[in-house]
Amino acid sequence: MNHKLKTFLFKSLTLLPNKVDDYFYHKIQMFFDKTTLEDRLKSVESTYLRLNAILDKLEIDLKDRTVFEFGSGWFPAMPYFFKYKFMTRNVMTFDINEHFQRKTVLELNAIFSKKYDCNIKDQANNKYGLPKGIEYFPNYNIVTQDIPVVDVVFSRYVLSHMKEMDVIGFHNKIINQFKKGTYVIHFISPSDLRQHSDNTISQQEFLKYSKLEWENIRTKFDYHNRLRLPQFLEIFNTCGFELVHLEYESTKVGSKQYDLFKKVNLHEDYIKYSTEELTAGNILVILKS
Repeated sequence: MNHKLKTFLFKSLTLLPNKVDDYFYHKIQMFFDKTTLEDRLKSVESTYLRLNAILDKLEIDLKDRTVFEFGSGWFPAMPYFFKYKFMTRNVMTFDINEHFQRKTVLELNAIFSKKYDCNIKDQANNKYGLPKGIEYFPNYNIVTQDIPVVDVVFSRYVLSHMKEMDVIGFHNKIINQFKKGTYVIHFISPSDLRQHSDNTISQQEFLKYSKLEWENIRTKFDYHNRLRLPQFLEIFNTCGFELVHLEYESTKVGSKQYDLFKKVNLHEDYIKYSTEELTAGNILVILKS
């Protein structure tokens, strides 16, 4: 779908009353998304495998630890990997929305059990069909509400969709409330979401706009703070975190994405950064308080 058409569609949805707009947004997502639950699980599996390799290298063991995930998404894939592969004691997953459905979770229980040779039993009295050791907290704002003090904080492609002030506020909360030595693990995708459905534009297309112009384009359905890698690192450092591990990919010279990026007329807010910094993506950062 052309990105301009998609933006027009999202803008139209925001004119509807609250909850009604969310309902139709979800229906549209379901209509265009033809991937199966197995396909989605495989995508999350790649996150698990990547994280597992790095934790082994760093000699960080998550066994019997408690994990706080924010940005639960549509089903509890990463909590299951934490619980049944990393052998954590408990996983608490929080989301600003409520996406989990019992039917989907029960299907996931069966698929995950078979694929990864484990026995997932849902709790009979659990609304979502979740097993013991995994708790779901939907409709929860982690910035304004209390959060549990845990051993590990985790997010998967969430930080780019939070307001910059909320990213700062949340990490300050961790520093101030959590015990020294808490690990914070983030997977970050700072690319223009509109490119996912329109490959004629650059993954950094939105860097040509001023803050005001971007505010007039984006909606709550495709919010993106446009923070670049150096900006994220500055936030983490200012808040007081130790950078334990950092890896990312940058657009390679000669690739189609590089050519598209070079066509972007960067706004003055971004010209101070290098090409590597501006195109850094698929970021994995591990911090320690």
